[in-house]
Amino acid sequence: MNRDSGRSDPAVPVADRARCAGDPSRPVTEQPHYFRRVAPQRFAPTLHVGGAWDAGEQHVGPLAGLLVHELDRWCRNGGSGRLLSRVTFDILGPIALAEFDIHVETLRAGRTVELVEAVAVVADRPAVVARAWYSTIADTESVAGGQPPALPAPDAVVPWPLTAVWPGGYIASLDARPIGAPRLGRTAAWISTGTVLLVGEPVSELASFVALVDTANGIAVREQPDRWLFPNLDLTIHLYRQPRGRWVGLDASVTFGRCGQGLTSTVLHDIDGPVGHAQQTLAVRPR
Repeated sequence: MNRDSGRSDPAVPVADRARCAGDPSRPVTEQPHYFRRVAPQRFAPTLHVGGAWDAGEQHVGPLAGLLVHELDRWCRNGGSGRLLSRVTFDILGPIALAEFDIHVETLRAGRTVELVEAVAVVADRPAVVARAWYSTIADTESVAGGQPPALPAPDAVVPWPLTAVWPGGYIASLDARPIGAPRLGRTAAWISTGTVLLVGEPVSELASFVALVDTANGIAVREQPDRWLFPNLDLTIHLYRQPRGRWVGLDASVTFGRCGQGLTSTVLHDIDGPVGHAQQTLAVRPR
């Protein structure tokens, strides 16, 4: 169940919070949008979340961003003063394009870390389960390092019509820009959208960033989706820096095994450079 609202934000120094977490909100517009809140825990999707495998179902990407939005609201209301370090989304089946509820609870509270769960429930059935580890803000700038090279800037590359490969309202809502020619199983690209995640509410840059990460499995396809199915069963995101800006950089590699297993591994970037990694477990089978 959801925690009562109204608690104040944690007493974290403003400068530290701004440097680590970035701008806490983005401009709110009316249209277009992925979701609208219709009750305290209930949301209505729009056609902009239509899936790539089935346009009559929800793409998990925007829903993942919305789950992070609700996780962050829960943690802010509880006064945790922590940053999201890892979040895993288990996709329990097709996600109906219908109203749904999100329930949030703390699974493990602590002084320095906290494990929080958010569950999207469609027609009384859990559809996606998100579990996030939050860690305390600390000054580690003097030891920061080990990141891979940054991607070329998005304004240096030209748009890529992903709708030529994938159908659905979500794909149609994206601005995709490949870095170099897309290759089988190996592609880097910038992704952004003019569609807001949740209409009428400020949404963090983190939630908006997460909403686009699941696209990684669609930019570096090894086989054409009209001949092979390779949906992801999950999405796990590890962050070593909080992302900022409207662009999501995806440096993706796809591996298919010999017995129906697959994996999409992605280095995640924002406009300032790499921020973390994403992994997606694939179920590979012929149509």
